[in-house]
Amino acid sequence: MSRVLRLGTRASALATTQSGMVAEMVRALGHEVELVHVSTEGDVNRGPLAQMGGTGVFVSALRDALLEGRVDFAVHSLKDLPTTPADGIALPAIPRREDSRDVLVARDGLTLGELPVGSRVGTGSPRRAAQLHALGLGLDVVAIRGNVGTRIGKVTSGELDAVVLAGAGLNRLDRADEATESLDPLQMLPAPGQGALAIECRTDDTELVELLSALDDAATRAAVVCERQVLATLEAGCSAPLGALAEVVEGDEGEELWIRAVALSGDGSRTVRMSASGLPGDAVGIGTRLGSEMLAAGAAELMEEPA
Repeated sequence: MSRVLRLGTRASALATTQSGMVAEMVRALGHEVELVHVSTEGDVNRGPLAQMGGTGVFVSALRDALLEGRVDFAVHSLKDLPTTPADGIALPAIPRREDSRDVLVARDGLTLGELPVGSRVGTGSPRRAAQLHALGLGLDVVAIRGNVGTRIGKVTSGELDAVVLAGAGLNRLDRADEATESLDPLQMLPAPGQGALAIECRTDDTELVELLSALDDAATRAAVVCERQVLATLEAGCSAPLGALAEVVEGDEGEELWIRAVALSGDGSRTVRMSASGLPGDAVGIGTRLGSEMLAAGAAELMEEPA
């Protein structure tokens, strides 16, 4: 493959950093790569993500650029991807996952448990907001938008006492030392696919599909496929108050896939929390089974309740 590969990316600092990491992986395979910036609705529209439809607002413009031949492949934060496949688009690689946990960035180096009652904590995620409410710490949860720098700036300026962010983003931006606490998944289950990247290209570009598949990490793919299958079974969008985390672990008889998930009412007062396990090769089946059990326990109705 002698052509220069055009990698489509959003223009934010985090997106270009993530795309730059993937570009380096592809260059290591012996191919030239150039980054092409693509503006998405999520970048232009500053309203709440849920009001824009939530799922796919950062993805559709990149996919359009792919299908129109303006770029050859694209990198997304996997948690932003809709769970339904897109016609003509392949997902040949999900590289090894970064830290999936959420982190707290708080004033004065405080942890979540040290924040005084009434502290203003910012997040743009209904999932994080609902889990913060569910902890019963008496926090004032404030809806915010903006990139990583903008959000952290609301703490350093004194506008907020803390914000909750994805740890993977801080790690990739070399800002991990600004986090005052990594939140245990027992307190705050991450979004399905959080910390993982998705690399997409056109299905008919078989040569590129084969090349990019070398970057795929099987354990990461099994875990995130299972998490996203819970999301799909519950017919929830990426902005729904649903957390899920799966891991491939070494069991007594070889590798096993374990998953925990939680669905919450918007105010966090009601939760459905369940887990499941099985073989990594049955990631879809495990996720479907867990999602179905959560549905039977009333998870869908919970997630439709207002905050």
